[in-house]
Amino acid sequence: MLTVLNLVARRFLTLIPLVLGITLFVFVIMQFSPIDPALSVLGDQATPAQVEAFRAANGLNDPLPLRYLHFLGDLVRGDLGMTFPPSVPVAEKIAMALPLTIQLTALGVVGALVIALALGIPAALYRDRWPDQVIRIVSMAGIATPSFWLALLFIQEFSVRRPIFPTGGYVNPADSVGLWLQSLALPALALAVPVGCSLARIVRTSMVEELDKDYVRTAVGAGLPPRVVIGRNVLRNALVNPLTALGLRIGYLIGGTVVIEAIFSLPGMGTQIMSAVQQNDTALAQGTVLTIALCFVLVNLVVDILYLFANPRLRGGH
Repeated sequence: MLTVLNLVARRFLTLIPLVLGITLFVFVIMQFSPIDPALSVLGDQATPAQVEAFRAANGLNDPLPLRYLHFLGDLVRGDLGMTFPPSVPVAEKIAMALPLTIQLTALGVVGALVIALALGIPAALYRDRWPDQVIRIVSMAGIATPSFWLALLFIQEFSVRRPIFPTGGYVNPADSVGLWLQSLALPALALAVPVGCSLARIVRTSMVEELDKDYVRTAVGAGLPPRVVIGRNVLRNALVNPLTALGLRIGYLIGGTVVIEAIFSLPGMGTQIMSAVQQNDTALAQGTVLTIALCFVLVNLVVDILYLFANPRLRGGH
């Protein structure tokens, strides 16, 4: 356990330069934007004197390193700037949009895990037989299918032709859990299918490797039921590699929400990014991109920690 805690502490320490690198990258990239932040806040009707006064008051004429330090200071205080008029704090807009994106991503992760296990486990148990071949074809088709195309197909099939789910919109779970699930079911499934199918191949490979190990034959030979050996040992050990891969796939899910939220008219982070681009709102664009990047880093940190606890060799202190 002490070994695991030491590794967790190291992960946290490596997080500091990574976060600083992300903030520096986003800050520098936004400096190449042709949009003047002063005009984004004051509007196109602002006079040159007003623009210059705004730039001087907000340090926009300072050297780039000094502006980055001010940016970090504001970031620590939770100040991400103001949106395009009507001026609203960017942090407030993100606080309203982020929970929906987290909910959608979480449902996408759950859906991807269900698909991965439902396809990967039978493929491993019936390897090189016809169920494995069928699942392989289904998995490859799912991996090759874009999420946005699936979203449009789901809307056509389950919202227009068969009005089971709404075509778009969002219902807060505090108002109705059932309607909330209905509003996010199709977008979450559209995100989950490609990720789940790619994870299914990893689950299948990991389980095949575990099934070929000596401890499985020994346990079955000792009289333990195969379902007990598979459920308690094989599956648990086989999920270590898919868990690592899931961290990277979550980044795909977070990125995919940008398009999926636009298709289903969901007021999440993806919609905020689209709004920032359409309105030339540099502060909102910078804040949303930075928030998504930091969420991706945080999720991967959590997955790394789960991997450390799930790895038997690390639990044993080896």
